[in-house]
Amino acid sequence: MSCIFCKIVAGEIPCHKVFEDENLLAFLDIHPCNPGHTLVIPKQHFENLLETPAVVVLQLMNGVHTLAPRVVAAVGAHGFNLGVNTGPASGQVIMHTHAHIIPRFEHDGLVHWPTKEMTSDELHQITLKICKGI
Repeated sequence: MSCIFCKIVAGEIPCHKVFEDENLLAFLDIHPCNPGHTLVIPKQHFENLLETPAVVVLQLMNGVHTLAPRVVAAVGAHGFNLGVNTGPASGQVIMHTHAHIIPRFEHDGLVHWPTKEMTSDELHQITLKICKGI
C-alpha cells in the first residue's frame, strides 16, 4: 500500500482526526492554506472523483456538509472554499479522492480564481459539447 491516505486510514500514519465514521475520515491538512484546512476522504481507495462511485461521492458530500460549519465555527472563519482536485492538471497531488474544506477570512491573501472573457458563441459551443455527452 503506497497511498498515504490509505496508510492514514489504516492507522499506519498519524493524523489530526476531526471526524470518522464507517465510510469517511476527516483530518487537518498538514500543509494548510489557512487554519482549519480539513481533508475529507472516503476510507476506500479511489484515485479521483471521476473514479469514485456516485454513492461514495454522496457520502463524501454529506460529510463535507456536516463538517464545514463546524470547521468554520472552530476557527472563526467568515466562509470557506470547497475543493475537489481531479487529475494532475487540477493540482491533485495525492491520488486518493478527497475534498478540501478551506476556511476563508477577510483579507487572508488567498487567491481567487481569475475569470476569463468568452463570447456567447464560445459559450454556446461548449454548451453543445457538454450536452452531447449527457
